[in-house]
Amino acid sequence: MKLFPRNWWPRTLAAQLIVLTAAAVLLSNIGVAVWFAATHHRLTESDVTERLLDRTAAVASLLSGIPAKERQAAVQAMGSEAWHFRLLHGKAKTSAMTGEEAALATRLRAMLPEKRSREPVVVHVMGPADYHAPLPHNHLLREHGSIIEITLPVVRGTQLVTTVFRLGPPPWALGQFLLTALVAILTASAAAAFAARRVARPLQRLAGAASEVARGGRAPRLKEEGPEDVRHAAQAFNAMTDQVTRTLQSQRQLLSAVGHDLRTPITAMRISMEFIEDEELRERLQKNLQELQTLTEAVLDAARGAGWEERRKIDLAALVESLCADLEDVGMPVNWAPHDAAPLMCRPNEIRRAVRNLIENAVAYGKSASVRLEKTANSYSVIIEDDGPGISEADRARVFDPFVRLESSRSSETGGAGLGLTLVKAIAENHGGCITLENRAEGGLRAILCLPRDRAGA
Repeated sequence: MKLFPRNWWPRTLAAQLIVLTAAAVLLSNIGVAVWFAATHHRLTESDVTERLLDRTAAVASLLSGIPAKERQAAVQAMGSEAWHFRLLHGKAKTSAMTGEEAALATRLRAMLPEKRSREPVVVHVMGPADYHAPLPHNHLLREHGSIIEITLPVVRGTQLVTTVFRLGPPPWALGQFLLTALVAILTASAAAAFAARRVARPLQRLAGAASEVARGGRAPRLKEEGPEDVRHAAQAFNAMTDQVTRTLQSQRQLLSAVGHDLRTPITAMRISMEFIEDEELRERLQKNLQELQTLTEAVLDAARGAGWEERRKIDLAALVESLCADLEDVGMPVNWAPHDAAPLMCRPNEIRRAVRNLIENAVAYGKSASVRLEKTANSYSVIIEDDGPGISEADRARVFDPFVRLESSRSSETGGAGLGLTLVKAIAENHGGCITLENRAEGGLRAILCLPRDRAGA
């Protein structure tokens, strides 16, 4: 079960960190508010009750030491809006009490002198509606308060009646809570945004550099900044790109040397064959030498793969149309479906080589090639279709392996060197794209060369 719906949950690290921080602060504020509301009133009520009992017992003790004629004046002087005192004369009366009231009476009796503790002590807790005398003008008392009336002995034949108007808990200050929570959320979110910025920006640069490498571009060096973990990631990426660059440079130097070393003896052998008098033997050797020359060039092209040419922006539709026209000029049955301009950042000679290999395969095995270009939200697809026998599903993956030829004769005139599709795959992947093969429902094979495009510039 997911905490948030997918369409609501933010995708970026910075936004997720801010949302989580704000949610955590909000929940913690709600928890604190609920805890405070639940405990504060209970603790306050206990404290008020304790003070009530202490003051009532103290007033009764004080009155017992005052002459009878002066007690009434003293009672009136000690009263207030919340505390009312009055004297009753005559025999003490008792009445039924609840368990809570009896408990308060017991506690109060324990505070009295021993002689008076034997006399009745009565406690009644009631609501404003049950009190028949005038109430103070206080809306909290009238709506949420309670009234405690205590009767206890002062001297024989005289009782003190204490009436305390106890205010109820104030209504929950929702506005104050929301304001406090909002200030806390804004402060925490600002701190989270600052932290996320220090983490997210280097990660975004790292992701952008990795994407550039995946599309076949040169990996830029990253600034090694931010938190320690992010700096280590940038350092590792820079070290990796340096190592890859050195490896590719060594590979290029090696391939250049191999190409030179192979071409030199092949050229020497061509010259030497001119001195062979047997014409049939000379032609057979020349044919074998030409096959060796073709195989050598194919191996070097496949080993290079991609990355030797600088990337630049071209019109892919114009490039493919021009290639189809050139192949038609040499007699190949190629049909091109016109397409609008398709700007693409790529290595044009490599793309031209890949498309040419696919068209030549279609003509060789399917007798003709139909070429068209399709545009999607993120890519261009060069689609080449033929009317040949197609390729079985079992062979569709291995045809991209080097030197794999499905044509059984293994003749260079019919099956090639088995490196054409290997080179196409290398070029596609080094541009961040892919090559797929599928059999057409009406017969024949469909090759799809998919190349990602830059939506900002396309």
